Amino acid sequence: MMDYLHTDWAAMSLSDWIGLIVTVGIFLLMIWAYVYTFHPKNREKLESQRHLPLDDDETIETENRK
Repeated sequence: MMDYLHTDWAAMSLSDWIGLIVTVGIFLLMIWAYVYTFHPKNREKLESQRHLPLDDDETIETENRK
């Protein structure tokens, strides 16, 4: 199994390193987003913005009627 998971770090090209860094960065950002979203202390803050996309549509429609 260890032969299958072995990585030759010295043979990695610049594109490999960039891809690795981007993948790990996005993975860490996703973990942060899930923790932030599902943490109980942030519930009120997020619930207050629940209808924000719908409110923007109503604002645009009212501006177009004038």
